[in-house]
Amino acid sequence: MNALIGLILLIAVALIGWGIATLKYKALPFTKSKEEIKAEEVADEKLKQDGYNEMTIKDVVHTISAKGFKAV
Repeated sequence: MNALIGLILLIAVALIGWGIATLKYKALPFTKSKEEIKAEEVADEKLKQDGYNEMTIKDVVHTISAKGFKAV
C-alpha cells in the first residue's frame, strides 16, 4: 500500500513539474540578442576556415564501426 501511495505521489509531482515547466516556456519566450547572433556567425566562419564540415546521419554511420561483430 505504501508503494502505491509513493508511486501516485511521484506521478503527481512529475505532472505538477511538467505543468510548471510548460507555463514558464509559454510565459517567458526565448530570444537571442544581436551579440549572440554575431558571436554564432563568427564561430561558424572560424569553424569553416578550419576545415569543419557538418556530417549527415549517413556520413556518420559510414565513418563509425556500426556493424556489430562484423566490425571486429
